[in-house]
Amino acid sequence: MNRLKVGFSKVNANPPLGIGVDGYYVPRYAKGYLDDLEIKTLALSVGDKKALMISVPVCEIKKEQCMEYCEKVAKKTGITSDFIFMAATHTHTGGVIDVDTSLFEIDKDLVAAYSEFLGDRIADSAVLALSDIADSKMGYITSYAPDRIAYIRRYRMKDGSTFTCPPINDPNIVCALGELDQRVHILRFDREGKKSIVLVNYGLHADTINGEMLSSDWPHWLYKTLDKALDGVETVFFNGAEGDVGSTHVFPEGGDMNDTEISFDNEMKSPGMARFVGRAVAGTVHQVFDKVHYIDVDDMNIKKKKIYVSSNLPKPEEMPLARKYKELHDAGRDSEIPYEAMELTTVVAEAIRMCELENAPKEFELELTGLKLGDFAFLGIPGEPFTEIGVEIKKSGGYRMIMPCALTNGAEGYFPSKSAFDEGGYEARSSNYKGDVAEKIIKGAKELLKDLRG
Repeated sequence: MNRLKVGFSKVNANPPLGIGVDGYYVPRYAKGYLDDLEIKTLALSVGDKKALMISVPVCEIKKEQCMEYCEKVAKKTGITSDFIFMAATHTHTGGVIDVDTSLFEIDKDLVAAYSEFLGDRIADSAVLALSDIADSKMGYITSYAPDRIAYIRRYRMKDGSTFTCPPINDPNIVCALGELDQRVHILRFDREGKKSIVLVNYGLHADTINGEMLSSDWPHWLYKTLDKALDGVETVFFNGAEGDVGSTHVFPEGGDMNDTEISFDNEMKSPGMARFVGRAVAGTVHQVFDKVHYIDVDDMNIKKKKIYVSSNLPKPEEMPLARKYKELHDAGRDSEIPYEAMELTTVVAEAIRMCELENAPKEFELELTGLKLGDFAFLGIPGEPFTEIGVEIKKSGGYRMIMPCALTNGAEGYFPSKSAFDEGGYEARSSNYKGDVAEKIIKGAKELLKDLRG
């Protein structure tokens, strides 16, 4: 018997001009708006249980800050923080919300004010979504994204090294290191007397714009295109296992360079690129929207599971150079570091990781979040998992569909595959964790999904 009720809200959360733009290791400060940054919230109710799924247009929300936001929501709604599934979309053109960041000469008062405002707006969005609840039926379907919008961004080079985002048309590129998961998972909620809601889960960096204009990146065009194409429909996006997936074709051909340019980090980025990617994903959803399979939802649950992973501690002999590079970077003297483009980003990120972990504990605690909705499950991961992790989690039995979600209830960095630590590259060299982090996340996720089934 179907007992599902669903509410929805979207709330503007535009940062103030002048705030740091989050996402890179170079300072950027907001000069304008390409589009509105909107919090999207789903309120789910089955029987006497209620849960909130909140999609926030920021690059990341660290665990402690996420907990503060969840407490704000709990105070306004009565929904305990245990039943809140909060994920960042990972836009690289949103406002900084962490006052402790060392990457900007930031106005800490401005950042603190925006962070407080964002928390209030998240709580408002939860209140509005709960007030919008209506009887709903749910349909599901999986489609496949088209070519040219997503690529594994780590490559084997002719000298045997690994390069994240190598230069376009570099003759030393041999092959990509990994396989894409182009599955786009779609849930459709048809509500009595209200707009239908489409939930989209797909793993791809929201990093197609660059610059100092604030934007939700390509998810904005996903929303705009679907909301216009499908009368009476709203869209919400939860990013999947996107840690090693970008939108740059390293050997462009045909019209690949239309309305885009190569950024400082060797990637194709522009508002036109965001439009292209968002419209393409929207088209993937649009073509199957009418063919979802409807199914009753008669139960819901959320559970969490803690796992413990080894720290990627630096060696004592690595620290002098790491301190030097970090000091140069913090002083705005990147030109004195003997690297450029993505290689510069890699050594800076690695140096920051080493300095931050110099006196760190031998292991870290990570918390996974599982949300079961009938025969469907969301598996929230508090960071950026590689595609391989998402693929393995989806193989877990007992569900019609499993949707891994990145940057959920925390943002604890990159979670590379085991092989990536041997291969190198930006993500592995900057990760706080050792090579078994992927295996531990997969194992913990499968145990949590099994536990959710009861």
